[in-house]
Amino acid sequence: MRITDTHVENYRQNGFCVVPGLLPDKLVRTARDVVDRLLQTPDLSDVAEPEPEDQGVARRIWSPTSRDAVFEELAVHDDLVDAVARLVGDDVVLQYSKLNVKPPRVGSVVQWHQDFAYYPHSNTDLVACLIYLDDATRENACLRVAAGSHRHGLLPHEKNGYFAGKIASLEEVGVDPATLVECEGTAGTVVFLHPLVVHGSEKNVSDRYRRAFIPAYRAADAFPIYYGPHAAHNEPGAKLLRGRLATTARSEGGVWRLPIAEAEFNSLYEIQEGAHLTRSAKTRTGYFSHEESEASDG
Repeated sequence: MRITDTHVENYRQNGFCVVPGLLPDKLVRTARDVVDRLLQTPDLSDVAEPEPEDQGVARRIWSPTSRDAVFEELAVHDDLVDAVARLVGDDVVLQYSKLNVKPPRVGSVVQWHQDFAYYPHSNTDLVACLIYLDDATRENACLRVAAGSHRHGLLPHEKNGYFAGKIASLEEVGVDPATLVECEGTAGTVVFLHPLVVHGSEKNVSDRYRRAFIPAYRAADAFPIYYGPHAAHNEPGAKLLRGRLATTARSEGGVWRLPIAEAEFNSLYEIQEGAHLTRSAKTRTGYFSHEESEASDG
C-alpha cells in the first residue's frame, strides 16, 4: 500500500488519514520484538516512563531511535518519507520520535490535545506518524481523532493560566463529539496526524498491548518558536531526510499560544495528570542534555 490521492485529500479535509500496510510486516515484527526486549530491562526507568498504577510496566519508551536501529530504519523508510513529503512538501526533516506502550489493563489515558500546542512552529506543515506495532481496536484503546478539528486553529490547553497539555472539554472549544473517529488498524497501519487535529485515547483495559512508534516530521522551513525545556531537546536530533535545508523560515499569520507550564514536565502524561506539580524531584527521561551534565556533576 502507498499513500494515495484519497488519503491526501482525507488528511487535508479531516486532519488525519489512516494507511494500512504501508510498512513491511517483517520490519514491524522486528520492532515489536525489540520493544519486548527493552521492556525486560532490569531497571525499567533507564529506558522508559512507568505506569503510575504499576511501576513495573512502561507507558512510554524514551527516544526509541536511540535505543535500536530498527526504529531509525522505520523512521527513514522510503515509503513513509514519500508519504510525509506528499503532506508537508519535498524538504522533510525528522523532528523527534517516541513510543507509547499502552500496556494491558493499565495503559494510561491520553487526554484531548493538539500536538502543535506542545511544539509551536512558524507554520503548521508538521505531521506525526503513529505506527501501530500491534493490532489496534476500540477494545485496546486505538487512537481517537476529531475529524476536521484542525480547522479550529490552536485551541486553549491552559488551566489557571498555565499550560496543562490538554483540552478541558471538546464542547467548550467548539469541537463536536459527533466528529470523533476510532482509528482502528492492524499492525503496520500508519495514522498520519496534522499538528492541529484534536486526538487522544482511552485507558487500555483489555488484555492486549497497543504499542505505537511515533516519528514526527516537519517541512524544512518550519522552525520552532518556543524553546522551553520540553521542546528544546528535540532540536539536537532533528535531521534533514530529503530535499534541502531551508535558508528562510516560512511563517503563517496568526497568534500562537506558547506552552508556558507552571513547572517543568517530562512527558505529555505527566502534565496532563498534573504530576509535574506534586513530585519532589525531576525524573530522568533520557531526553534532556542537562540530565547528563547533572549526572556527571554527581
